[in-house]
Amino acid sequence: MAHFPQTGAALLSLVVVAGPAVLGLLAGLYICRPSPYFLATAIALTAAILGCDGWIIAHRHWIAGGLALPAQIACLIFLDGYAASPLPAPAPLSDLLPSASPPAGMALFALPTGMNRRTAAFAYRGGSPWEKRDFVLAAVLVRHPKGDVVIDTGLGKTIVSQLRQAPCLFRLGTNLERSRTAADQLDAAGYDRKHLRYILLTHAHWDRVSGAPDFPGVPVLVTVAERQFIGEGGWATTTAQGVNAAAFQEYTFDGGAYLGFTHSRDLYDDGSIVIVPAPGHTPGSVIVFVTLPGDARFAFIGDLVWRFEGFLERNPLPWFEAKTIGEDPVAFRQTLLQVSAIATRYPQITIVPAHDPRGYAGIPEWSRSTLR
Repeated sequence: MAHFPQTGAALLSLVVVAGPAVLGLLAGLYICRPSPYFLATAIALTAAILGCDGWIIAHRHWIAGGLALPAQIACLIFLDGYAASPLPAPAPLSDLLPSASPPAGMALFALPTGMNRRTAAFAYRGGSPWEKRDFVLAAVLVRHPKGDVVIDTGLGKTIVSQLRQAPCLFRLGTNLERSRTAADQLDAAGYDRKHLRYILLTHAHWDRVSGAPDFPGVPVLVTVAERQFIGEGGWATTTAQGVNAAAFQEYTFDGGAYLGFTHSRDLYDDGSIVIVPAPGHTPGSVIVFVTLPGDARFAFIGDLVWRFEGFLERNPLPWFEAKTIGEDPVAFRQTLLQVSAIATRYPQITIVPAHDPRGYAGIPEWSRSTLR
């Protein structure tokens, strides 16, 4: 080993200096998309880095070691961004449950449009990288005598071409399984689109707005802040930028406080569909509260969290995912704690994170319902 060729020593030095960055990338990809290829490559690279570390220490290559140390520390800091880091418990909520007068005939249906295979670690800090999770991609139809509303749209008919506009690493880390679009599910059951009054977005990311072009002529409701974000959000809002600009209809919050949120908008002035501003995930994100006859209540929180654990344990998205999306940590923290307080004070409200199938368990699927 004393006569180890210079090129070999240079290669080992390269492994310990550049390897941690590649290892971090492989770890992130595996957490996004638990492929055995990512895992096997990461394990092999880890073993190679440790072996090269041993050689460098044994042969006192301190320059290479000095360069490798910060790279490996940075990799460990990156991985620590997936460790549990719960927010403190919020102050108890004292607000009374708002009254509502949902009209007879109002109903709620889920329209699942696809699924992503990811890990729990991708969804919230402290989640296990070895626990695989199904991330649903769905729309929700609210039937109302004054006009039906689709909350988000799930995957649309042109999702394949839409995804081509996303960065290569995003596509590499996405394992998408498509099913029928929301529009196709409604059409297959003979749904009269004249009853559909609005598409209401919780936010304007690709998986929320992908199916909007499948409903030509239907206004897409967005907040003023979210409409501005669509024009400035980079690749994350490329799909929304492809929607006919005339389809977007901005709205403001002209109502009073609602469950601790300072402003609200009562869509039909009967308390059945109430929207509140919930910035953090995106600047104009909202939460949609739906109350049905019989007082069944739901809160569609979009991507504020991706799984129940996010608000039950108050564990936000991992650092890398939150940074990539461009979340506002201050606004996000305030909104998440407010939702956590609501979940604690009012367990009768079903909180529905957009990607957690457990949130849709109490909502009949349109294609299986006899009440369509």
